[in-house]
Amino acid sequence: MSVLVVTGTGTGVGKTVVTAAVAALAVARGTDVAVVKPAQTGVAAGEPGDLDEVRRLAGVLELHEHARFPNPLSPAAAARECGAAPVDLHRSAKQVRDLATRRRLVLVEGAGGLLVRYDEDGATIADLAHDLDAPLLVVVDPRLGTLNHTALTLEAMAHRGLELAGLVVGAWPADPDLACRSNIRDLETLAARPLVGAMPAGAAQLPVTTFLVAARAGLGPTLGGSFDAADFRRVHQR
Repeated sequence: MSVLVVTGTGTGVGKTVVTAAVAALAVARGTDVAVVKPAQTGVAAGEPGDLDEVRRLAGVLELHEHARFPNPLSPAAAARECGAAPVDLHRSAKQVRDLATRRRLVLVEGAGGLLVRYDEDGATIADLAHDLDAPLLVVVDPRLGTLNHTALTLEAMAHRGLELAGLVVGAWPADPDLACRSNIRDLETLAARPLVGAMPAGAAQLPVTTFLVAARAGLGPTLGGSFDAADFRRVHQR
């Protein structure tokens, strides 16, 4: 059994697409997969959320959303604004452990970045990963400004003794500018290892079969794909 926590350097960097890609590759090789979203924010009851996107793109049926709040805020603030109880990450950790006893892979997708607050005491997805003793796959933006966000995220992880499963670019543009191309080497320097993937921008709009092809090309062997960081670097840093 295995648990992998997917976090990011901020909101909108492509965490759900990367989660779906990891799940799609696992399903394709016959692995039993469950996906957990401890808190979904910015989505009203009855509206499709991140797990619906994972279901559509990856075909995963074992999906668990522990809490949903309609305001597009941090989980703690969103719960406060609608007068609801905050997410209990200790309970989420127990549910993830239970899932891991009957599923070979459990993916946990966080909300926002690593240190976004889930309750008024300041619990974060970093605390959940620590509780689960699970590695973190960090999804990053390739554009200008990503190096500071990534460095802060990795520093916070190191301070907490959290394991890095790798950096994945969540949405690599079709026509990358100088900042994107330059950031490849610097992101790898910050992580002290090659990238483990780069998903193409717009991957969420691909048909299911094409998405699986993109997932294979966009994620490295440790995640079940064929992405080669050295080739990616050579192509984009000419």
